[in-house]
Amino acid sequence: MPHDAPSHWHEPKSGENAGLGKFGRPQMPYDRFMEAEGIPCYRDIGVRTVLDLPLQPWKRLGGRGSYIQLFGTEGLWGSYVVEVPPGGALNVEKHMYEKVVFVVDGRGSTEIWTNAAKKQTFEWQRGSCFSIPLNASHRFVNATNAPALLYCGTTAPNVMNLFDHVSFIFDNDFSFSNRYAGADDFFKSVEDVEPDPVRGLAMRRTNFIPDLVNCDLPLDNRRSPGYRRVEPHMAGNRFYFWIGQHETGRYSKAHKHMSAAVLLCLKGKGYTYTWPAELGTTPWKDGFGDRVKQQNYEYGGLVSAAPMSGDWFHQHFGISKDPLRVSAWHGPNNQRARKAGVPGESLMDYGAIDLKKGGSAIPYCDEDPYLREEFARRLSEEGVSSRMKEEFYKDEAAGDAVGNIM
Repeated sequence: MPHDAPSHWHEPKSGENAGLGKFGRPQMPYDRFMEAEGIPCYRDIGVRTVLDLPLQPWKRLGGRGSYIQLFGTEGLWGSYVVEVPPGGALNVEKHMYEKVVFVVDGRGSTEIWTNAAKKQTFEWQRGSCFSIPLNASHRFVNATNAPALLYCGTTAPNVMNLFDHVSFIFDNDFSFSNRYAGADDFFKSVEDVEPDPVRGLAMRRTNFIPDLVNCDLPLDNRRSPGYRRVEPHMAGNRFYFWIGQHETGRYSKAHKHMSAAVLLCLKGKGYTYTWPAELGTTPWKDGFGDRVKQQNYEYGGLVSAAPMSGDWFHQHFGISKDPLRVSAWHGPNNQRARKAGVPGESLMDYGAIDLKKGGSAIPYCDEDPYLREEFARRLSEEGVSSRMKEEFYKDEAAGDAVGNIM
């Protein structure tokens, strides 16, 4: 309550409204939890690389770490980085929220068990990705002489803000045997690709990927010509993420959706422009360029694609000689599943469909001319040639079939 707010409520007079007329965003239980942990909490639109973030001793986990809460993800999902010290291990954890782990740097192993399943151990290295089954006990171990850095995405805000009871979350012995029963091959990488049940896109049902940076990605074509993509489905999670890659010298079409998605740079380097939809499809041309936000990134970098209150256009550009590979983490907030509609109703894959056809993507032919010019300039600085063909910018070719123009 504001320090100058009255302690007793009075009904408004005739013609007046109740309340203060404005309010600041209140702290939620998860905000208070992070604050009490005594480590930094990084809040911004993004970061060049998580390797730059300051790490402080983290009593609960036993290593050093930093929380990350990018704009637009508040209350939707949480993330942090934690360092596993050389020749050491983090404390044992167990919690009633999902956790996906990407190994930013280093090597190590994970021990995992439940009260109904024996202890298992699997190894990981730089680029590995895996998920901890819900409420399973686990410990990260580093037997090497160099530190390991883990980037973790969790559904902790969703759970903490609902139950607001730390003991329930960390001291609960319930075993989710439907998700994890200690199968010997649980953390064996599964290469098979199948269509996901919602949109028919490429999906892998696997709880472990040895190398997210270099794994094979099936052709997708929806975001840019030659675009590749796959979405892992791990540990029965609601936590949703995918891996996508744009070819060298090509960039994605801008599109918009609700907040939640954070892009993690896995290969190459690049930048993202993002702006509120109210500025229109050509913000520089219309004099609003100063209101567009930009985030540069390289390996380990992050950017909130649709920050603030969502409904922001965002567009991703790779400028290195390597393709731009990113992983988009949404937490339990699959944008397509959140789209309004009656269960069973057929909905448009609006992020991949052009605006003129009822979707939310800006075709190349209608984008702000500044974007193409800036992309060419940034590529030139890196000694890379553009592979954006003239036909991509023609109205007929720049629609939904843009990816078929190779």
